[in-house]
Amino acid sequence: MFELGPEIPARPTAARARTLGDMFWLRAARSATLPALYHKEGGRWVATTWDELYAATTRVAKGLQVLGLARGDRVAVLGPTQPPWAIYDLGAQIAGMVSFGIYPKQSAAQVRYLLEHSEAQVVFVAEPEELATVLEAADGLEGLVAIVPWTEALYEESKGRDDRILSPRQFEGERLPEDEVRRIQDETDPDSTAIFIYTSGTTGPPKGAMISHRNILTLLAAAADASPFFQSDISLHFLPMAHAAERVMGFYGRINNGIPGAYAQSTGTVLDDLQDVRPTLFGSVPRIFEKAYAKIYSELEKKPPAVRKLFAWADEVGRTRARHIVEGRAVPPLIALQYRLADKLVFSKIRAAFGGRVRSMITGAAPTAPEILDFFWGAGLPIYEAYGMTEATVITHINREGAVKLGTVGRVIPPTEHKIAEDGEILVRGPWVFRGYYKNDEATATTVVDDWLHTGDIGEIDADGYLRITDRKKHLIITAGGKNLAPANIERALKGEDPLISQVHAHGDRRKFVSAIVTPSPIETLEWGKDHGMVSQAEIDTHTQELMANPAGRSESLNAATAKIVAHPDYEARIRAAVGRANHELARVEQVRKFILLERDFSQDENELTPTLKLKRKVIEEKFAPMFDRLYEEKDFGLEP
Repeated sequence: MFELGPEIPARPTAARARTLGDMFWLRAARSATLPALYHKEGGRWVATTWDELYAATTRVAKGLQVLGLARGDRVAVLGPTQPPWAIYDLGAQIAGMVSFGIYPKQSAAQVRYLLEHSEAQVVFVAEPEELATVLEAADGLEGLVAIVPWTEALYEESKGRDDRILSPRQFEGERLPEDEVRRIQDETDPDSTAIFIYTSGTTGPPKGAMISHRNILTLLAAAADASPFFQSDISLHFLPMAHAAERVMGFYGRINNGIPGAYAQSTGTVLDDLQDVRPTLFGSVPRIFEKAYAKIYSELEKKPPAVRKLFAWADEVGRTRARHIVEGRAVPPLIALQYRLADKLVFSKIRAAFGGRVRSMITGAAPTAPEILDFFWGAGLPIYEAYGMTEATVITHINREGAVKLGTVGRVIPPTEHKIAEDGEILVRGPWVFRGYYKNDEATATTVVDDWLHTGDIGEIDADGYLRITDRKKHLIITAGGKNLAPANIERALKGEDPLISQVHAHGDRRKFVSAIVTPSPIETLEWGKDHGMVSQAEIDTHTQELMANPAGRSESLNAATAKIVAHPDYEARIRAAVGRANHELARVEQVRKFILLERDFSQDENELTPTLKLKRKVIEEKFAPMFDRLYEEKDFGLEP
């Protein structure tokens, strides 16, 4: 089903296009009969060609026009990463409209804010639960003219609940004529807004970043030059389409290069889908790689000493070989020979978990621990760290084949420029810096100054031009002694010491020493509990499925199960030991002197995580302020490593 195409360079279209719709039109014309995407239906994978995808989007475009929408009007999409998301998004682009995504699993108040702020006129909604949220959010929103369920069955169930609910069949009929498509694209200003990307809101209400057609097209053209793709590539997709990286680099980047993408059935089936699709490209947030690494080592703990010894030998051989490759040095013959054996016995099994033919894995959004990067590179799964932000149309720096320095996010992608401000902040300037925040000129003016985008990140550029991220500027801890500390360094050190640790929030601003909140990693903690007779395999299976379906959610039953295990003195002792080991790797002033072991993991339900699994630091600081105060004021409160 997923046979690879010819191993020749892809033929990008972004450099020739004026707009996103134009880029898609060029791709559909060039690759008409080739597969654009795959999805699983009725137990089998179904291909949609570029021509079929284009035809479906012109029907959506016509349906939007019939509703009275015109060029520049806003269209929202709320649902999982599946073909309809792509069709509705591209349909809006073909019609010259501004499209944007809404993350699933948000509250009615959050959805209302986005619909109202964006002045959305149409929202396409996938599932009953999300439709109920939209209906609550849309109450009294006069500007919203249509709420469109993705399926006819959902429409039939809900059509009497609001007069604005329309059948999806209204967007599956007549096509927008070709001359009309061309007229719209020719008349659309490349510097006009193509999409909104709403920031995840770690410190306040989301801001609507206005990303232009030119922003996206110039980025895609430059990225294709920096990291070429092949017609033989195929990718698997499961991250939310509302996520800037998935939307721009994953989706639009795939259109630019003509690479087919397979949509995972759900986040809960990704491991199975990897075995079916066997992608050559795999992009994800660091959390996925952290969890895979933790899972490998937690399983290794259960193996006999001989197996652990073999694994340790293979790991060292793999890392040695990887260092030579990354540094551009020839691999010594003995290491090459040892690696072939290590690969047969160990690494081939790890690669098989990702499908067996991944040639490149890309990650960003947050730093990945060097230990994890070294491990995967050693296993023959190169992870290329990238860096960027929504306001720079997702990406400005990347490690790429032949130009890698682990622990950095790579070099800047030309023609973008970068520099470090006097206070250590990273500044970037170039053709894909965004147009600004919608309805927020004040925030725009403080973010882009004299054409330089102030990223809010602290970093350093080495002599070879590689950028290293230290932390977020607003997250820096200034101790009572006046020392500036980067909490990300502290948090990475603790998280890397034990797979039982899920999240770490370092605290210490204006305090006399650093403290932290440590949260349990749910599945690994449950498995530890099973080994100690505290939970059953059935409970683990139930909670695993729950977490795969909603990675940022934590149910009451899951929290109760982890709380019981965390209270075990042996569990507490193990976490104490992990914090102690991490402290040995940190400077004295960075060391965690006391910590709180939370009985549950952070979650989106508690407003502690964003939909992209980032910590909402301000929320956590405010919510746990009384605990932090007690930690410093009461000698017997909290734990010491």
